[in-house]
Amino acid sequence: MKALVLSGGAGTRLRPITHTSAKQLVPVANKPVLFYGLEAIAESGIRDVGIIVGDTADEIMAAVGDGSEFGISVTYIRQHAPLGLAHAVLIARDYLGDDDFVMYLGDNFIVGGIRDLVDDFRQARPDAHILLTHVADPRHFGVAELVDGRVVSLEEKPQHAKSDLALVGVYLFTPVVHEAVRVITPSERGELEITHAIQWLIDRECDVRSTIISGYWKDTGNVTDMLEVNRSVLETIETRVAGTVDATSEIIGRVRIDRGARISGSRIVGPAVIGASTEVVDSYVGPFTAIGECCRIEDTEIEYSIVLRDSALTGVRRVEASLIGRGVEVTPAPRNPAAHRFVLGDHSKVQISS
Repeated sequence: MKALVLSGGAGTRLRPITHTSAKQLVPVANKPVLFYGLEAIAESGIRDVGIIVGDTADEIMAAVGDGSEFGISVTYIRQHAPLGLAHAVLIARDYLGDDDFVMYLGDNFIVGGIRDLVDDFRQARPDAHILLTHVADPRHFGVAELVDGRVVSLEEKPQHAKSDLALVGVYLFTPVVHEAVRVITPSERGELEITHAIQWLIDRECDVRSTIISGYWKDTGNVTDMLEVNRSVLETIETRVAGTVDATSEIIGRVRIDRGARISGSRIVGPAVIGASTEVVDSYVGPFTAIGECCRIEDTEIEYSIVLRDSALTGVRRVEASLIGRGVEVTPAPRNPAAHRFVLGDHSKVQISS
């Protein structure tokens, strides 16, 4: 069995971060989202992994390499444009051959991994197996309709959804799906939709099964979800202090301070992570905050935020619910002399709040 990991796409919902960085490499608890997926694949026993890459191919390839760090063997497959999930399957045909495979969206995050799902698929070998979860607003997802537990229809981002069951970004297929992706046509948005391919299988009475997951799942395609995933991961960390903390600092709760980090005159309230070689001086770092490597936080309060490597926040009174990119500098604006300038007509009355 192989895996196909999708790591192309423009990441428009995470701009401006993704103007200069692949969305799959934005870190959660100081580790790229993509790495969690690759680790889950390796833990399921799959060793051969094809990664679909696009405009950010060089960055993805530099981060993942040959996959040996994760215990897998990686083959990169270039997609010239993000033309849909089914298009990714189409261009990966030669790599996938006649093997069963799991397709994993590289910006998705699933707590608990996929080992049990893969094991069940290997034993039962339905033509396709999809993961579903209940969502508040199904209009933003592929949506499944079930009748007596059986998948009867799928829709892509429907305005009037037939259920609240959204497709999670993990799919398992036998080679029969290759025929489906060859015969479907692009949707109104110009993409080959994997929902259309699975519907093609359903219409031909293929064995399409589903599992409704009750655990934690997030598509980290926007800042709100990215911060929420960061919160979820940080809740699982263990306290570890590999850096230095001076006597005037206070560490409360589960806090990981990586090697080379220096904390002075500061208060860190976990769960939080301070990256290697980062300095925190006269500051407060609150819960659910991940500070990347080689950063400097000085005379600043920050909470429920992600700060990427090589960034500095100095003299900032309060930062919350923020995603700060690499090499960023945040400082107070210069204070301008306060003055009022008037052109007032006769008999005017003016009240000024000082």
